[in-house]
Amino acid sequence: MENALKKQAAGVDLNELRARARAAVRRWLAVHQAEAVSALLLLLMAANLLAAISRKSITNDEVVHIPAGYYHLVAGQFQLNNEHPPLVKMWAALPLLFIQPNEATPQPGQATGNFSEETWKYLDQFWPNNREHFEAISFWTRTMMVLITLALGVLIFFYARDLFGPRAATLAVALYSLEPTVLGHGRLVHTDLPAAFVYLLFFFALRYYLAKRTSRRALLLGLAAGLALVVKFSMIVLLPVLLCLALGMLITAPRLQVSRKRLAIHFAFLFCALLFVVNAAYYFRSQPLEPADVRWVQTMTPASFDRWMIFFRAGSHVVPSYFLFGQYNVMLHNRDGHPTSLLGHYNQTGWWYYFPAAFALKTSLPFLLLALAALGWALAALWRRDWRFLWLLGPLAIYVALSMSSRINIGIRHFLPAYSFLFIAGGVLLDRLLRVRYARHLLITLVVLMFGWMGVEMLRTYPDYLPYMNQLASAHSRWWYLSDSNVEWGDDARALADYLHARGETDVRGALSGGWATLELYGIHYHEIFPKPGRLVPETRYVAIGASYLNGSTIPVLADEQGKLLSDEQRVNYLASYRTVTPEATFGHSIFLYRVRD
Repeated sequence: MENALKKQAAGVDLNELRARARAAVRRWLAVHQAEAVSALLLLLMAANLLAAISRKSITNDEVVHIPAGYYHLVAGQFQLNNEHPPLVKMWAALPLLFIQPNEATPQPGQATGNFSEETWKYLDQFWPNNREHFEAISFWTRTMMVLITLALGVLIFFYARDLFGPRAATLAVALYSLEPTVLGHGRLVHTDLPAAFVYLLFFFALRYYLAKRTSRRALLLGLAAGLALVVKFSMIVLLPVLLCLALGMLITAPRLQVSRKRLAIHFAFLFCALLFVVNAAYYFRSQPLEPADVRWVQTMTPASFDRWMIFFRAGSHVVPSYFLFGQYNVMLHNRDGHPTSLLGHYNQTGWWYYFPAAFALKTSLPFLLLALAALGWALAALWRRDWRFLWLLGPLAIYVALSMSSRINIGIRHFLPAYSFLFIAGGVLLDRLLRVRYARHLLITLVVLMFGWMGVEMLRTYPDYLPYMNQLASAHSRWWYLSDSNVEWGDDARALADYLHARGETDVRGALSGGWATLELYGIHYHEIFPKPGRLVPETRYVAIGASYLNGSTIPVLADEQGKLLSDEQRVNYLASYRTVTPEATFGHSIFLYRVRD
């Protein structure tokens, strides 16, 4: 009897605890509805991204970024792939410490500069040496990038909530979680979406500091700025922002009722924190440039070679030499431009309106219309001195100006840092529409239809988000409008390989982004269709052409089979004969397969 009573009492206690827990959850949800809905949206987004990872191969750039990140991480050497800062690549490579891939480590004394043959031998050997680990490496490294994508969603929520309230923040997160361009790049080992995260984080920290100027907040701002600099080299644009801030605050110190000495201390903390992060990302090592990289500087800037070398030697006492060398390479890339295409036209140095045009084509139509309306409304609100909108329009204007002055017009991915502020502006406008009492039911219906349209676009495009274009790009093939990573980046190699294997094929000729690496890993011998001296391209049953090569802007051929130099028009039309032929199969809207013989 006594034991029965004890069990009954224990059951009552357990039931009471469960009831209390349910009540606590209900109370939390009642107070934190926005947080709960946003968390659910981001979890669904994560499920989408992870599912896409399992169906898509690695991209052209990931073929290089992943082994370079592992080498940065375990060897503390930063010569490989140094035109991108190491931090994101090292973050993605963390799971490889448990997988323990086979690596071909450069021998002591070998030249390992970014432009040496030994560097590319290391990168070429990494994947063949890890065939048995290929799927695990590609999955877990990209999973690490999904975490950054979720972190950006959380940051969008807090940034929007602090400025405009929880419902606007939730609506901004909903826009973020449905946009195809974000879904396409949110799983990739690259610096583009992380750049969007650190760019927004910087302005979040800046607003935090200006709200209450303390040494601790100045330190946090410096850490955010330093993090941005070692995520993507284009974030150097934040240094002028900091310098203007420091100068402006020192000049107006009396009006701010703060001493100049105190501000000077704050900015000293800030820049010390910035330099600490930059040096920490390179393991506090400032290695001299490798001989191959010195030769590269001499080749690319012969007239100013000596000045550049003085700059690298002097600057290496403050920041790592390969951080400076990376900035140098980005400067060269922007100086020389990049072969590109827009609306059927070709150029080496791009167009000032390239990114607005690419945004108009590669953004889902409902969000595009909302973003344009939100920009107009935000400008009007700012004109009425609602200074909250300065925290949207100011950062957006800075990055738009940077993008429109760039000669590197190769992918909408470079414009991703601007997206966060457009998501927030769109969320704020939708929130205001839902507050309007006049024609309330009509406005609610319009908001629901807009999200429904975005949801349909997201579902029908899955998992082919990278080459996505909206209904404005319906008159021509997608490759006619844009090129490069906008239409093809190699992540459909697996689908192509499966198709060929099903037909008993193990060889294919082609022009594919990253095909030289990924197809071999799927058991398909890839023979690049472009001529090279002394190389005979075998005849194959199928020819695979990537969308960017159909466009022509990325074709690397400089001379024909007889060595005669081609004009730029001949180069971009080198594969023109395939443009009017119906392919036997198409994979992910990015690879076109042609049967050329029975």
